[in-house]
Amino acid sequence: MAKVLTVSDGVIAGTRSDRSGLALVDLLREFNFAVVEHAVSPDGIEPVANSLRDLCAGFAGVVVTTGGTGFTARDLTPEATKLVIEREAPGFAQYMRAVNPLGMLSRGVAGILGQALILNTPGSPSGATEMLAAVIEHVPHAIALLSDPASVHPTPKNH
Repeated sequence: MAKVLTVSDGVIAGTRSDRSGLALVDLLREFNFAVVEHAVSPDGIEPVANSLRDLCAGFAGVVVTTGGTGFTARDLTPEATKLVIEREAPGFAQYMRAVNPLGMLSRGVAGILGQALILNTPGSPSGATEMLAAVIEHVPHAIALLSDPASVHPTPKNH
């Protein structure tokens, strides 16, 4: 299961369309994820943190954010994510950034809240989908580990 959170003052104000959020929903569905919610939050630490808490409450799956990972003063999605996660999952964020040289401009993080994996992606549709596509095949195993710590780990014999 999956949820998408678009972080954008412009989308909230109705001055921008949510192209990146819709692109993430399409990509997740293409990989057979049931997208059960698509929410929008204004930029800022508290609004994003509150949205993430709400989306993750009682949820076992992936929550993908889009927006707020850059260098502007309102790009605070990573700070909000760090505020709510219990543990970081740095391998996901590192691998996501490595798919494109422009990844160095994304401050996105990945982490765990309960049984949810949170992945931050940039606000552009191409950046968001490119970064998620880089790791999407590994997300189901991560979610399985969060909900069943005894699940089989991939090894050369069973991977």
